[in-house]
Amino acid sequence: MMKAKEGKAKEARLPLSGLVVADFGHTVMGPCAGMVLSDLGAEVIKVEPAPQGDNTRYLKGFGAGYFGYFNRGKRSLAVNLKTPEGLRAAESLISRADVLIENFGPNTMERLGLGWERARDLNPRLIYASLKGFLSGPYENRLALDEVVQMMTGLAYMTGPSGRPLRAGTSVVDIMGGIFAVIGILLALRERDETGRGRFVQSALFESTVFLMGQHLAYAAQSDGPIPPMPERVSAWAVYETFTLKDGSQFFVGITSDNHWLRFCEFLKRDDLLADPEFGTNNDRIAARPRLIPIISEIFASLDVDQATSLCETARLPFAPVRRPEELFDDPHLAATDGLLPTRLPGGIATKLPRLPLVVDGFSFSAPSAPPGVGDDTYDVLRELGLSDEAIFGMLESGAAAYSGDMPGRRSQPHEEKRGIGEEQ
Repeated sequence: MMKAKEGKAKEARLPLSGLVVADFGHTVMGPCAGMVLSDLGAEVIKVEPAPQGDNTRYLKGFGAGYFGYFNRGKRSLAVNLKTPEGLRAAESLISRADVLIENFGPNTMERLGLGWERARDLNPRLIYASLKGFLSGPYENRLALDEVVQMMTGLAYMTGPSGRPLRAGTSVVDIMGGIFAVIGILLALRERDETGRGRFVQSALFESTVFLMGQHLAYAAQSDGPIPPMPERVSAWAVYETFTLKDGSQFFVGITSDNHWLRFCEFLKRDDLLADPEFGTNNDRIAARPRLIPIISEIFASLDVDQATSLCETARLPFAPVRRPEELFDDPHLAATDGLLPTRLPGGIATKLPRLPLVVDGFSFSAPSAPPGVGDDTYDVLRELGLSDEAIFGMLESGAAAYSGDMPGRRSQPHEEKRGIGEEQ
């Protein structure tokens, strides 16, 4: 059994406490699966390349948030898997782990000598989760990215207007693939409790996105024509729109039932709208949208955000002000429910990030600790794997491992600031 970080050890026992996960993931998909398992209580050891660590650490732009979010609560073991010593350390970790996660390109783990068959020989109880772009089939050796499969599956087509396919505004496919991997891991762990045997678990970007598109496939099967993208859809509801308020901000409102319509008109004291036969039912209002939407737009254009919120809350209508992501830091609901938990990002930046969106009576799924620095735990993990100080010192000197802390009888190893480019899935 490995030794958990001090912060996690002090927490109340969580459902996956005692499980050890060897996380070979990079970028989003693999690390997301590891993050969820960590939040559920597992000890997750991130295996990253020595000396620079996971290339995701150095991404800019939208990639700047990947490492700090998806690697919280993990320990960092930095080794060079292309050296005999680094490979032996990884094999030793695998032989003691309960779960392995990897999302490298096709056959990468096999080329490293750490594929499923080798891992199973090392540890017959291991749950080996391989997260790829595609499951087995004609596409399995293709490289894939979140945006690639959004284009392939029609998700980008459905998101943008005609002629302008757009990816979703977050890594929804990578995250979905990671969560499906967690589901498979949990199923395999439950079976292992009865059989004692490990399993090979797979999830993939393409198939995860196809699953998301299931409702549109069902619609297509029932439609005589091509499906329009979401911005041009024929809505099932009469009012399902974004309106511009008096202060220039945008405000989404859904009036999706006859009861919604009744309460909306009663709040505004608009008996004329209630009495209008063209607006009698939801289907009537859909047919009358060219006349109805300008009326609703005029009403909301006379309100500021507080007045619009009061209207919708009192009338019990679905609504939302259109926000930027950073406005979530000040969301009163998240503040009241501790939906964002304090953490520290690489570089020492203090912030708050989302907790696991899951409530199970008796457990608190709080973020256990900040993401690790490169090789923060290399010394401790290698010692737990049975290596002597002399052997660890030799690995550090040869570049087979990297460690950012102090080792007994030795000065701290200088930290190398190297920049890399994120690898493809």
